[in-house]
Amino acid sequence: MQRGCPESQLHVTARKQCRGSEVGHLSWTLLWTALSIVNTLAVATAIVAVLRRPREPHAMLAWILALLLLPVLGLVLFLLIGQFRIERTREKRQRNRAKLATALRPRRDRLHDTHAPHGRVRTGRGLVNLVNLATRLSRHPPTAGNEVTLYYDSEQTFLALQLAIESAESHVHMEYFIFQPDETGRAVRDLLIAKCRKGVPCRLLLDYVGCFWWPREFLRSLIDGGIEVVFFMPAVPWWIGRRMNFRNHRKIVVVDGRIGFTGSQNIGDEYLGRLKKFGAWRDTHMRLIGPAVQQLQEVFVEDWHFATGTDLVGDECFPAVDPAGEQVVQIIPTGPGGHGRAMHHLLYAAIAAAEYSVCIATPYFVPDLPMLVAIQSAAYRGVRVQMLIPAKSNHWLVLWAGRSFYSEMCDAGVEIYEHRETMLHSKVVVIDKSWAMVGSANMDQRSFRLNFEVTAILFDEAPARDLYRDFAALRDGSQRTDPRRWRDASFRESILLGTARLASPLL
Repeated sequence: MQRGCPESQLHVTARKQCRGSEVGHLSWTLLWTALSIVNTLAVATAIVAVLRRPREPHAMLAWILALLLLPVLGLVLFLLIGQFRIERTREKRQRNRAKLATALRPRRDRLHDTHAPHGRVRTGRGLVNLVNLATRLSRHPPTAGNEVTLYYDSEQTFLALQLAIESAESHVHMEYFIFQPDETGRAVRDLLIAKCRKGVPCRLLLDYVGCFWWPREFLRSLIDGGIEVVFFMPAVPWWIGRRMNFRNHRKIVVVDGRIGFTGSQNIGDEYLGRLKKFGAWRDTHMRLIGPAVQQLQEVFVEDWHFATGTDLVGDECFPAVDPAGEQVVQIIPTGPGGHGRAMHHLLYAAIAAAEYSVCIATPYFVPDLPMLVAIQSAAYRGVRVQMLIPAKSNHWLVLWAGRSFYSEMCDAGVEIYEHRETMLHSKVVVIDKSWAMVGSANMDQRSFRLNFEVTAILFDEAPARDLYRDFAALRDGSQRTDPRRWRDASFRESILLGTARLASPLL
C-alpha cells in the first residue's frame, strides 16, 4: 500500500495539471473567439464605411480585400490611412476656414476690386476655364500689379530672403516643410532673433514630420530668442497615420504683408549644395511684391489659425498695397482643407488647356490614371509634352515608380528627360511658353490628395518665357529616355519597376 501512495499522488497531480491545461485552453479559446467576433464586426463596419463613401472602384475593392484577407493588419491600415480619416481632416480644416471667412472676406473682396486684372489674362477658352476653376477651388482670383522675381540659384534665393527679413518692420511669417537645424537653419534663426530683439514679431510654422529630428537645443534657442514656433499637426508615436499623411508641404515667407516668397526651396544645407551626396539641389523659387502677397498671407493666416487657434487678420498683417509691377498672379492653396483634389483638377485643367506645348519639371513623378491619361492625351492630340525628372533622387522608390510609367508615356509621344547633374527639386509647369505654374506640389499622390501645397500661376509671357528658357537649358543638359531601355529592363530592374509601381498609390 505504501508503494502505491507515491503513484497515486502522481496520478492526482497529473489530473490537476490536465484539468488546468483544459481550463487554460478553454480560456484561450474563449478569448480567441471573442477577438474573432470583435474583429469580424469591426471589419464589417469598415466595409460598410467603404461602401457608404463611393470612390474609385479599384480603391474600394482594394480596401475590402485588405480588410477580408488581412483581418488585423487590414483593419489597422484602414483606421490609420483610410478615406474617412482624409474626410475628417478635410471637415476639420473647412470648419477652421469658416471661422476666419467673415473676417477675411471683406479683405479678399477689396483686393479683387482694387487689383482685378481687367482683361489682362489671355482670352483663350482653355485658359479662361482654368482661371474660373482655380478661383472656384481656392477663392483667390488673379491679381494684377505684381512684381515677380524668379530664382534658379539657391544662394540667390537665400540672399534675397535674408535681405527681405533684414528689412522687416512689422512682422516676419515663415512656413516650411523642412527647416534644418544646420548652418543654413542657424543663419536664418539668427536673422529672426535679431529682428525679434528690435521688436518685430517673427512667427515660424513648421511641419512636424519635416522637422521631426530637431535637437531640443535648437528649438529652445528659437523660443528663447523670442520667435513664435508652432508645429503643424504634431504626431504621437502610436498614431502613425498622422505622421504619414496631411503634411504641410508649403514654402511661404511673408514680410510686412508686402514681400512674399514661395516655390520649392526649403531651409537647409542640402539646398545650398553643402552636402556631398547630391551636390547642389536645383530649385525654382520666386519673390513677389504686390497684391498677390496678401493671398500668400491669407494662406499663412489660415494655417496659423488651424495650428494655434489664433487670429492674425488685423491691418498689421494685411496693409493696403499699391501696384508694384505689371504681372498677373494667382495664388492657389490646395490640400485636405479645401476641395480634396484641387491640385489634381488644377494640373489636369492646365494640361488640357495647352495648345502646342507642355513643359513639366518635377522631382517626384508618380501619376495616377487620370493624370497619366491627361498627359498622354495631350501628346496624342499633337501637343509637344516634355518632362524633366531627376536621374538621382533622395527617394529611390519614388524614382523607380516614375520610371515604371516611362514606356507607356513615350509610346504616346511624351518626351522624358532625366537630369543627371543635380538633384532636380523644381516644381514647374509651363504651358505654350506663355503662362506657368510654380509652387511646392509634386506630381504624386501625396500632393494630389494628402499634402497641403501652394502654387502660384503666372499669367504673363515674360516670366513664362524665363521659366521655359531655364527648362530648355536643363533639358539640353539631360538625357532623353529611350522607351526600349525600360521595356527591355533586366530581371532585377523589372522587379524594382514592378514593386515600385505596386507601391505607387502610397507614394
